Amino acid sequence: MVSPKPRVLVIIPAYNEAGAILSVVAEVRRILDSADVLVIDDGSHDATAERAEEAGANVLRLPCNLGIGGAVQSGYKFAVRQGYDIVGRVDGDGQHRPEDLAALIEKVVNGEADIAIGSRYVEDLGYSGVWMRRAGVALFSGILTLLLRQRITDSTSGLRVVTRELATLYARDLPTDYPEIEGTICAKRAGFKVSEYPSTMLQRQAGRSSITPLRSVYYVVKVLLAVATAYLRPRHSRQ
Repeated sequence: MVSPKPRVLVIIPAYNEAGAILSVVAEVRRILDSADVLVIDDGSHDATAERAEEAGANVLRLPCNLGIGGAVQSGYKFAVRQGYDIVGRVDGDGQHRPEDLAALIEKVVNGEADIAIGSRYVEDLGYSGVWMRRAGVALFSGILTLLLRQRITDSTSGLRVVTRELATLYARDLPTDYPEIEGTICAKRAGFKVSEYPSTMLQRQAGRSSITPLRSVYYVVKVLLAVATAYLRPRHSRQ
């Protein structure tokens, strides 16, 4: 149970996002002026860390590139050790709206969810992305829906808010490759309440995605193996 005035940390994993991170941090701080912001610089080769500091974020600089799972888990470890009650996450490329993050935080603070996920598909908000990516998300979401016996529409969304209790579990054990999909499985099987809420996905502010058509095929195969592994592992206890 969180305190009447919960301490909120927003973690932003970032790798070579110097072109976007300053405005991302600035917008998060403008909308969530009472929250702290932590940028996890995942071994960037550009000025990501410097731009984040300019915008007023705390920066955790990783000595090498750990990948998205390792970067996000580093943020959860920091949050737990510093005693935060609520931990939100947005990506460093500017595709997530801080207003949607604020709405998710409110859902968790009110006890409606232990993990609130911003979904592009739970309602028709006019989102249109690359067809191959949409197909992959639909595939993974369908598999999670069957495995978890709960409708999941946006399995790969990085816009998430969790309680301190779930952040503690993630700080101890979060899959390194696909933390969104495997983390959802982990949370649900441990007895946490997983809920999705509508969110809008914006265009990247800078740079481009590293997912190419060839990598997409590799990604699908690897994710399917990761899902099977995550589901077959012994489930965590909320205790």
